Amino acid sequence: MSYRIIADSCCDRTARMADWTNITFVPLTLEIGDYRILDDESFDQDDYISRVLEYKDVPRTACPSPDAWASAFECDEDELYVITITDKLSGTYNSALQGVELYREEHPDSTKKIHVFNSLATAGIESITAEKIKELGDAGTDFDTMVDTIGDFILNHTALYFCLESLDVLKKNGRLFALAASILKKLKLKMVFERTQEGNISLAGQDIAMNRAIVKMAGIIAENVKDVDVSDKRLVVTHVCCEEKAKLVADKICALAPFGDVEIVKASGLNSTYASNGGIIVSYSK
Repeated sequence: MSYRIIADSCCDRTARMADWTNITFVPLTLEIGDYRILDDESFDQDDYISRVLEYKDVPRTACPSPDAWASAFECDEDELYVITITDKLSGTYNSALQGVELYREEHPDSTKKIHVFNSLATAGIESITAEKIKELGDAGTDFDTMVDTIGDFILNHTALYFCLESLDVLKKNGRLFALAASILKKLKLKMVFERTQEGNISLAGQDIAMNRAIVKMAGIIAENVKDVDVSDKRLVVTHVCCEEKAKLVADKICALAPFGDVEIVKASGLNSTYASNGGIIVSYSK
């Protein structure tokens, strides 16, 4: 059976994906006041962030409509594996589920199999998940086994941490609702956050300066994988206009936990919006 991967645009595009012919990205919408663009392959991070920095308010985002998802399902493949940002931070997952229902209504005779995976995260976790689906799909894995395996992979074999220069966009857009109010009073500190197994955001560490926080994050990650041989595992460091910082982060992590496959990527538009200028997101398999 033929298969296709369909991901929202929170899935950062890795080098591995460059020549894939069976992946579709469904873009979110980015808004800076009256300026509105799709988060697609034409996204220019430098231009976007410069506009954000000049804007006196915070940018907004909008998830793809069910119609957009249903349209993406209009393809020739028999099995569709859909990946979305965590449902705790966006309505994209629910919109994708509605898109499946809409597609079924419009194609009652279709035998196409569709499964929507909640990545419980964003950025590199979606990328690593897509790469895992590609690996298993190319090996001929059947649909039900794929669904079970990827569900377990997301929950138990991936992790995400991030450290940001600014939390303003996250806070003002209500994306920090799961954090205690006492934490929000410490915003002058540089904080290290992690993805929880429920798909929320949790505080993992903090320090007084970005470089110190980066070192702390590297130590937290090393501790998290201390019982895992990461020589064949994937590490994706996503950055917002700070490639040199991303390289430093990768070096600090690999000095403690030598991941065998490391890639530095520019954040997508959605991730650039919430991670903000200078933000770093670290995703890995374990």
